[in-house]
Amino acid sequence: MTNQTRPKIRRSRALGVALTPKAAKYLENRPYPPGEHGRGRKQSSDYKTRLMEKQRLRFQYDISEVQMRAAFDRANKHAGKTGDELVVDLERRLDAFVLRAGFARTVYQARQMVTHGHIEVNGGKVDKPSYRLRPEDIVGVRERSRTKPLFQVVQAGGFAAAETPRYIEARLDKLMARLDRLPQRREVPVICDEQLVVEYYSR
Repeated sequence: MTNQTRPKIRRSRALGVALTPKAAKYLENRPYPPGEHGRGRKQSSDYKTRLMEKQRLRFQYDISEVQMRAAFDRANKHAGKTGDELVVDLERRLDAFVLRAGFARTVYQARQMVTHGHIEVNGGKVDKPSYRLRPEDIVGVRERSRTKPLFQVVQAGGFAAAETPRYIEARLDKLMARLDRLPQRREVPVICDEQLVVEYYSR
């Protein structure tokens, strides 16, 4: 798990994007960076703007810089738009899928579910959050974990978003979900100008 040295709310305010539902409430009341001079005008540059956008994307998936760079390198090998391919590559992560399918409330909780061995892919245990899913892969909660109170909340739709992304078929009552197809960038609910991220790594 990525080492979080700053509280998630402060990190959310610094990046201008809510990393947790709780942080969203704070951003509504304080939509500016934390600290004594958070409201003040700060000098910016092209580099700083691109760096900020890269950090925004990285922390929405809570991954390390090494993982982010590896995802960019994979995306850069595809024929499509590198920025779109980057977001799609990140969205194929198992922990991201667990979050989008409504099994978890935050990406941090999703990662914990995976690393603690509660999640299976196509009937086999997978405890690696970075595991990359393929279309038609079926993700579910392992049989031995289904009676836990946490997953009873999941079954009741307690963590489900208002709308499940169209590339996912979720059956929360059965604690299962399938990746029907790879997503399109416009369907992925992350806040980021991915072209600036591409420019950051291409500098």
